[in-house]
Amino acid sequence: MAMTATIGYAHTDPHHVHVAVDHPGPAPKRIVTAYGFWIFLLSDIVMFSCFFAAFAVLVHQTADGPKGSEIFEQRSVFVETMFLLLSSFTCGMASIAADVRNRLWFYLSMAVTCVLGLAFLSIELREFADLVGRGYGPSRSAFLSAFFSLVGCHGLHVTAGVLWLLTMMAQVFAKGFRADIMRRMVCFALFWHALDIIWVAVFSVVYLLGSAP
Repeated sequence: MAMTATIGYAHTDPHHVHVAVDHPGPAPKRIVTAYGFWIFLLSDIVMFSCFFAAFAVLVHQTADGPKGSEIFEQRSVFVETMFLLLSSFTCGMASIAADVRNRLWFYLSMAVTCVLGLAFLSIELREFADLVGRGYGPSRSAFLSAFFSLVGCHGLHVTAGVLWLLTMMAQVFAKGFRADIMRRMVCFALFWHALDIIWVAVFSVVYLLGSAP
């Protein structure tokens, strides 16, 4: 039995099928906002790429100072890496809780994400303070300058992320899950997950490859 699709008008022939064609409108504002924020994150990744390139060039320029294998504590670096990766999971849980409008799980997930982020920062600051106290500050060699610049830049981003997280919790508490706040939550989640991805690269390039003899 032949079946012919027609568009735009009904057909009286029972052997014809009327097909309605949906004309999609503009993309939802939340999708457009997330896409624009991805573009911003790409520019941030370009900046980190420059720091990675500088570290790769200067990793052996120790000026008779310590090498990475002599100053890096792999155990503490592994612990802070686990903290940040776990925070990515709890951040995802917060996003799901926000989507279903569950305040309790949203606050709980965001609070755990904040604690994990602060734990990560505390380990990193302790590492920096220990290196400076031993005379291995950023001015000691080109290698240490590149190390402090790359890892410190990531730490500043995590600090900004923690402040943003607290702001999001305050906004949800004061205004609820409004559409504009949900858009900001999407941007925050993208930012936090991007920091985790960048840290995996830092962990691999700086602490693993950089510790090679």
